[in-house]
Amino acid sequence: MATLVLGFESSCDETGVALVAFEGTQTPRLLAHALHSQVALHADYGGVVPELASRDHIRHALPLTREVLARAGRQLQDVDVVAYTQGPGLAGALLVGAGVACALAAALERPVMGVHHLEGHLLSPFLGEAAPAFPFVALLVSGGHTQLMRVDGVGRYALLGETVDDAAGEAFDKSAKLLGLAYPGGPALARLADFGDPDAYELPRPLLHSHDLNFSFSGLKTAVLTQVRRFDGVPCDQPRADLAASTQAAIVDVLVRKSRQALEQTGLRRLVVAGGVGANQHLRTELARACAALGAQVHYPDLVFCTDNGAMIAMAAALRMQAGVEEPRRDYAFEVRPRWPLDTV
Repeated sequence: MATLVLGFESSCDETGVALVAFEGTQTPRLLAHALHSQVALHADYGGVVPELASRDHIRHALPLTREVLARAGRQLQDVDVVAYTQGPGLAGALLVGAGVACALAAALERPVMGVHHLEGHLLSPFLGEAAPAFPFVALLVSGGHTQLMRVDGVGRYALLGETVDDAAGEAFDKSAKLLGLAYPGGPALARLADFGDPDAYELPRPLLHSHDLNFSFSGLKTAVLTQVRRFDGVPCDQPRADLAASTQAAIVDVLVRKSRQALEQTGLRRLVVAGGVGANQHLRTELARACAALGAQVHYPDLVFCTDNGAMIAMAAALRMQAGVEEPRRDYAFEVRPRWPLDTV
């Protein structure tokens, strides 16, 4: 009989709930998922307000749970394990998901499991049709994280490199804000970049030629600010589109070069890209070209699973149990971990 895992994601500004089933050694399958985005809630502030995020998670966690169960044609009593994002993320937001999950598990007398948010992203391609085989290099790239990992199996992660300051997604968002674009900035900058010349501005690509796999994006943000200040009195929007395209090109160049270096250094020929920035089409195009030149394969989650979602949390919990890496617990006391290195999982 299949084991049903109900997963909750609430690390930042999306409330996600999903139901995953697994049996034996078969890849776990997604039965249903639902997601509420807080973009409209935070738009007036130009970024996520933690207190508002926490309150909104409270409002939507249980309605989304009912929606998921209805879509899957299951009852709450059918759930075998309840999983939730334990960290990293915003402390208050994490506490909402952890509290709801542990309360439900206790009421149902079912075991519970805390899941690492980045492990969820890393394993999210398993939600699709063509799941990658181990081992592989993973590029985790989002608003809060930019890391390269060697992945030898579920729970077997080695850090190859990471950002020393801003994450790539943060560079997208902050540059977009400097350009006067609406929140969320990253997708807005990518749309504007379609109308610009990526060679119009010579922007820095920090650590591009370093001998390690670390990243740095804070200098790029400063360079964008310098250019924006020169726009005063410019009567047309073309310079803004050109700067958006040049900014995107700079970020993508660094991500692609470091990903290629990671594949070359490890000798692996599979790359998994996960996290919100993985939805960027220019990044996908350039990574496809770089991987083809190496004879490597590149895997992405479906676009709907690039951003935070409950499906990746339920999937990660199912894969950990299936691989015998971790057993869910029946201790319903919980703590959250706003900072939690993935290679310590």
